[in-house]
Amino acid sequence: MKKITFLLSFTLLGAIAFAQDAHFSQFFASPLTLNPAFTGKFDGAVRFSGNYRNQWPSINNAFITTTGSVDFHIGTNIIPHNDNWGLGLTVLNDNSAAGAVNYTYYSLSTAYHKGLDEDGFHQLSGGLQVTYANTYINTSSLKFEDQLTPYGFTGASSSDPLVSGLGSLSSNYVDVNAGLLYSGSSSERNNYYIGASLYHLNKPTQKLTTADSYTINPRTTIHAGTYFGIADNVTMHLSAIQTFQGGASETVLGGAFQLIANPEETTQQTSIYAGSWLRLNDAIIPYLGLEFNDVRLGVTYDYNTSALKTASQSQGGLELSLMYIYRPSTDKPINCPKF
Repeated sequence: MKKITFLLSFTLLGAIAFAQDAHFSQFFASPLTLNPAFTGKFDGAVRFSGNYRNQWPSINNAFITTTGSVDFHIGTNIIPHNDNWGLGLTVLNDNSAAGAVNYTYYSLSTAYHKGLDEDGFHQLSGGLQVTYANTYINTSSLKFEDQLTPYGFTGASSSDPLVSGLGSLSSNYVDVNAGLLYSGSSSERNNYYIGASLYHLNKPTQKLTTADSYTINPRTTIHAGTYFGIADNVTMHLSAIQTFQGGASETVLGGAFQLIANPEETTQQTSIYAGSWLRLNDAIIPYLGLEFNDVRLGVTYDYNTSALKTASQSQGGLELSLMYIYRPSTDKPINCPKF
């Protein structure tokens, strides 16, 4: 019975772990995990981004995801003045099953943004990303059916010879991702974009044991967004994504109002953001943000509306984002996507 339960546990674990990639409700605040073509697509010299997500905390912290990235412009002296070229580094860590399963991804990305007009207000971008992925499973932290008693999880299943002999599991692979992006502006107060990305182009194989291996399903994401002024100190931001991976799909759409406290300033503006996104058939995602001195902070909280709300107690997940863009006074202003 223990052997059957053990194998069943790994079957279920594999089904969950390999169904979908880690994702953020604030997808707009994690540009290099959304589309490699966003590398270097910002107004400034260097951009730092960080994200933290605790999904379904009421289900024993089912998924905790953190990421950090930095990207910057290169080749400014050798490319046309209306083009941009970016290089970026990203590290993403995803913990699941109360920390028993750990994924870490190290990515290097580059993108070239070709100006379609003299001033570079319209650009077509292409990006490429290479990722080294590592998976680690601590089998001693897994829970089994025969450990469940009226007093909670107890017993010594983890000392079973089958489990002890297996020990920890690890696997690594190299991944390739790519993306395209078009963005444009008709004035200093608006921008619009549409793009598509394909992750796991090479369909890498993940092998945890000699008996089992898994092919990582490609992930396709189509995304679009815009912002435009509706008053002297108010800007409307809208964005949406549609993701497909391994038979699963996700649709997120929504927007936020930006209230500018000092609209007379053109560079160091202070703004408050308020809005909401919706993950169809799953969650409502209220958003609050604060931007000052080239720093933008954002917080969302997923409120489950699907059948999962019974188990999650309607607590879909807390998410925090932080973005800082270093803008030397010598930089040429560029209208770029923000959400």
